[in-house]
Amino acid sequence: MSAGLLLLVCGPAAATSFVARVVDQDGKPVANAVISLVANGKEMPGPATRLDPAKVVDQRDETFIPVVTILPRTGRAVFANNDKTKHQVYSFSPIKQFEITLAQGERSPSFAFDKTGVAVLGCNIHDHMIAYVFVSDSPWTALTGSDGQTMIADVPPGNYDVQVWHPQLSPGAVTQAEPVTLTGETTEFSARLKLLSPPPMMHMHMGHY
Repeated sequence: MSAGLLLLVCGPAAATSFVARVVDQDGKPVANAVISLVANGKEMPGPATRLDPAKVVDQRDETFIPVVTILPRTGRAVFANNDKTKHQVYSFSPIKQFEITLAQGERSPSFAFDKTGVAVLGCNIHDHMIAYVFVSDSPWTALTGSDGQTMIADVPPGNYDVQVWHPQLSPGAVTQAEPVTLTGETTEFSARLKLLSPPPMMHMHMGHY
């Protein structure tokens, strides 16, 4: 069990629906946790089978919305400035590197994300602006809401590894993949994460969409 993941509990009861609930070390619901089901022992479907291949990352009130964007590998993202000020959006992450300037009301070209992993987004003008693009090869990847829950529907029966990621995990922390078998109508999964405190300006929008 890794340092970032305190507890994982799986309760098989599903084959077509997978429900995940994530809380922090204090038992509070965790929004913006990425849940991925990775097929164990069989070939994964194509990366764009279920995930929306095109997303828009907005900028309003000096905030990226959403904080976490999920894309399939080969998916594309557009950055829109609907703020009252200019922004310079950048990523220096290994999976994607770019830097663009967006005036008020402008939209960027469409950027392709061809590598899996996490791209951290920032703004050179407003250092408190932080967001993330999570690129996955698993079509069964979803984001928890403000209640700490998410549901992935129509998952084929079989054996999977559950992977959990959150931007407030310790740097370099990787949660241990937890095996689960989907055999019934609903499989429930619970995770308790040990999270760091968010940067001060992120308190106001970690659950904002």
